[in-house]
Amino acid sequence: MNQSNMMSVVVPVFNEEANLEELIRRCLDACRQARRPFEIILVDDGSSDRSADMLDEAAAAHPEAIVAVFLNRNYGQHAAIMAGFEQVRGEIVITLDADLQNPPEEIPRLAEAMDRGFDVVGTVRANRQDTVFRRTASALINRAVQKATGVMMHDYGCMLRAYRGHIVRAMLMCQERSTFIPVLGNSFARKTTEIEVGHDARQKGDSKYSFSRLISLMFDLVTSMTTFPLRLLSIAGAIVSALGIGFGVFLLLMRLLFGAQWAAQGVFTLFAILFIFVGAQFVGMGLLGEYLGRVYNDVRARPRYFVQRVVCKNQCEEKTR
Repeated sequence: MNQSNMMSVVVPVFNEEANLEELIRRCLDACRQARRPFEIILVDDGSSDRSADMLDEAAAAHPEAIVAVFLNRNYGQHAAIMAGFEQVRGEIVITLDADLQNPPEEIPRLAEAMDRGFDVVGTVRANRQDTVFRRTASALINRAVQKATGVMMHDYGCMLRAYRGHIVRAMLMCQERSTFIPVLGNSFARKTTEIEVGHDARQKGDSKYSFSRLISLMFDLVTSMTTFPLRLLSIAGAIVSALGIGFGVFLLLMRLLFGAQWAAQGVFTLFAILFIFVGAQFVGMGLLGEYLGRVYNDVRARPRYFVQRVVCKNQCEEKTR
């Protein structure tokens, strides 16, 4: 099989039994429309519903096209995608969420864009069907990523993306535990572009990103791609110190001009300012703790995930020849 023109679609799955049947049908139809060799790699991320059984059935029903990868527990969306990357054979690799908010019918358009010689093809969700909170948080994260990486893509939160094979292999060589794949992929890419894609409201199942998981993802994103917050913390500390010195000089002058009675009346103001400074210190300590925690996890060098089994029938046989 000519793998240089082959397309691999990687889909992480976590408790998506309500969407899986339609997802698999639409992915197969879309990949066939692309008119090139393809494989669909479905990664079960420790689902507790019938998703794993349905992936087993899909791999058995379509051995020529579907690879099912089963992780032993839930590791998160990005770790599941990395597990799928280990199984890809194609030189065009497309990632897709299983919730059907990003239509699988966009797959051929991404493959066509990759044929124009790009290393990474990102997407921008048109008419986005998310809550105001999700859209606002996404806009802030996108702006932060643009500033930190210098790669001006506008929708890093959309997992419907395409990568060249050598970009995927470079990502697999990275050993850090906290991985944000769109940023990591762009860090190795020479030529990138974006296309606009459709976006649908979730029809079945529930979103896997609660408020707390979104906050955790934000910390993973910021601390895995840049040390700028640490530098910003130093700058903020210098500004706060300068303001404190200036305020101390001001209090001294006012005491000399108006006497000790005036200075005593500002006690509560001093306490308020003290609390602000103490709060800033705790924020800084928490930020340092985030980085130290990630250094600790990387030093332990534990596996990012554990693949329990792979069901790939014809693909496995061909891969081992």
